[in-house]
Amino acid sequence: MFKKDMHISLLLDFYGDILSERRRELTSLYYNDDLSLSEIAEISGISRQGVRDAVKKSEAELLDLEEKLGLCGRYEELRAQLARISGELNSLALASKEEASKLKEIAMELSTLNI
Repeated sequence: MFKKDMHISLLLDFYGDILSERRRELTSLYYNDDLSLSEIAEISGISRQGVRDAVKKSEAELLDLEEKLGLCGRYEELRAQLARISGELNSLALASKEEASKLKEIAMELSTLNI
């Protein structure tokens, strides 16, 4: 049995539509629904090894796409930067009473971004 790389689940969100429908479905069942290879094989009507091969090929394709395009990495970097900025704004709001409401407003707006 091989260990699940949960980063693949995020890559599936970014690049899953590029995979064939069958491979996307099998990979989603494995990573997003946390089903075992045997459970997926039973549901899909193919062998456990067939499921494993499809998942491994999907992983390789998703990792290759991320290496070439880097969308997921940029997304994670942007989220980290927004969290840092929001935290700094909240800290500043505590230190500066007169500008506190404006800083809190900006921090709140940043935290509501769906990134």
